[in-house]
Formats: sequence, structure tokens, C-alpha cells
Amino acid sequence: MDFTLEVIPLPVSDIDRARDFYRDKVGFHVDIDQEVMPGMRIVQLTPPGSGCSIALGDSIWDLTKGETVPEPGSYQGLQLCVADIKAAYAELRERGLEVSEPVQYSPDDGATFMYFKDPDGNGWSVQEYRRRATQPLHAVLSEQAAQSE
Repeated sequence: MDFTLEVIPLPVSDIDRARDFYRDKVGFHVDIDQEVMPGMRIVQLTPPGSGCSIALGDSIWDLTKGETVPEPGSYQGLQLCVADIKAAYAELRERGLEVSEPVQYSPDDGATFMYFKDPDGNGWSVQEYRRRATQPLHAVLSEQAAQSE
């Protein structure tokens, strides 16, 4: 059985501000923006080309079991991947996003990153993975798993 990661709830303080940021500055597509049940509004956004979305909601955490509700801005290390970081940098800057210059930590594919934060301080990285231009993630991971067996 496949288990796919498809939605990550993201703690934000202002749903409209976060929706506008992710839509207008980062370029995510708004999939859902509605009251899904009485008193619960959900905004779901998906990065272009991704199979995983983020969900913003005013009472989304009420559905999860547990006593800990994450604070807006407490998520760090969320990661997007692109095939061409220079093109992604130019696109994001053109949209008005404050994103760091790309940093290449080594010449290896997958070792170049840039960083940004949303209005609440949730931290994101963007990783260049040139191989993605010709091979989708699931194929790359399947190949790597087969090599390690």
C-alpha cells in the first residue's frame, strides 16, 4: 500500500495574509478557500508541480489529537525543490519575495539552496536538484532505494 504525503497544516496568525503571500509571492495555487464545516475555514495551496499542499485554517488544529498547538512561525526547514535555482530565484524576486541569494555548498547536485520566511516567520528552503528536470521525484527515490538494497 502506498502512503503519500499530500497536505501539511501550517500554523499562521492571519489566514488571508498567509494565503496572499503564498499565492502572490511564492506562486502557489489556491486549491480550496472555503468554510468546510460550520466554523472551520480551510485554505489549501499547492506549489506548482507538487503533489503536496499546505493547509491554513482558523481551527484546523481542533481536528488533531493532542494538547500541543504549534505557534505561528514555529515551522522551520520546510523545503521546496527546483530543477533550476537561478530561474527560481529570478521568478521569486520578480514576484517581490525576499529570498536569499542561492548558496552552493558543494558542486554536487542537490547542494545549492536559498531561503525565505513567510510573514509569521515559518522558514523555507529551496533546493536545486537538477536531476528533477529529467526524472520525477518518485523515480529518483525508487532508483536510490533499489541501489541501496
